[in-house]
Amino acid sequence: MAWVSQQFTLSTAYPMLVASMGASAVILFIIPSSPLAQPWPLIGGQLVSAVIGVACAQLVSDKAFASAYAVGGSVLAMLLLRCLHPPGAASALTPIMASDPLAGTLGYSFVVMPVGLNVAVMLIMAIVINRWLLGYNYPLFLQQSGTKNMSQETAIIPFQRTDISCHDMEQALDNMDRFIDVTPGDLSKLLTDVQTRRFKRHTGNITCGDIMIKNILAVEYGTEVEEAWKIMHREKLKALPVIDKSRRIIGIVTWHDFFKFITVNSNETFPEKFRAFIRRTPNISTDKPESVGHIMAMPVTMLSENSHIADLIPLLSDKSYRQIPIVNNQNRLVGMVYQANLIAALANSQVLNRGHVEEPPN
Repeated sequence: MAWVSQQFTLSTAYPMLVASMGASAVILFIIPSSPLAQPWPLIGGQLVSAVIGVACAQLVSDKAFASAYAVGGSVLAMLLLRCLHPPGAASALTPIMASDPLAGTLGYSFVVMPVGLNVAVMLIMAIVINRWLLGYNYPLFLQQSGTKNMSQETAIIPFQRTDISCHDMEQALDNMDRFIDVTPGDLSKLLTDVQTRRFKRHTGNITCGDIMIKNILAVEYGTEVEEAWKIMHREKLKALPVIDKSRRIIGIVTWHDFFKFITVNSNETFPEKFRAFIRRTPNISTDKPESVGHIMAMPVTMLSENSHIADLIPLLSDKSYRQIPIVNNQNRLVGMVYQANLIAALANSQVLNRGHVEEPPN
């Protein structure tokens, strides 16, 4: 940022950097999920405060009063414009502290250079570093379009649903008589974690390995499509894991993976097309998938046999998986958990808990 600003600085006597950018860097890179670190608070907070600071430096001759007016005015403006960014108040002080009776005060060009340029470079750096180097969702509004399509009422995990929505959380934060540096998403994650811990405490240490179906059938990458379908049809399976020689999962095949390759014309029927699809091609060349590896879905969502059954609930409910492969510590396939297994485990845990509560004390 200093190097970029240096390229645009016309005079060595003119400020190249605003000191408040150091404080902005702490907020943007240490707490990027904070409302204070979002683009509008950064841009609006810095620029609005800089304008107020220049105005106070030019209109108020006494530095003490000018400083008070600048800080107070910038804080009020940031609150009204919903762009609160604490380092902005420091930017408002810069034109006042830099003013000199002989040299005069900084003009409104200070808002563009260096403040505007510093803010632009800082924002670009924050997006690049947070999103692509640190893996944070920054800025937050880039993920809101995806979240808005989801039902706001399902923000909480399904085994402990409440009537609390993201809108309720936003209103609660707005009604607070003080500023709280937390987003509705952070509150939702916190509430979900609390409910998950409560669920684990009440159900006991029931793991995926306790409820999984063992000795399940699996196929390999080179297994023919027809053979895989015969296994699924004979055993009435909805899914078939695809494993390598070490029994590590490399994919999974469901009915959908067979059907998605079928296109029926007006003079054809689905059964005819399906039989032609799964039937092995006798020729050397083929224009359709012949092995399971060509139609399998990947990557595969799986859990460890030591995972608590609470980890299954969002996968089998909100994400609509019908089954979850279970692996051991070496990531080798050891079983499968279906929705029915989880429902039975939850029902049994409720019965046991109820019986434990109703038992009279000794």
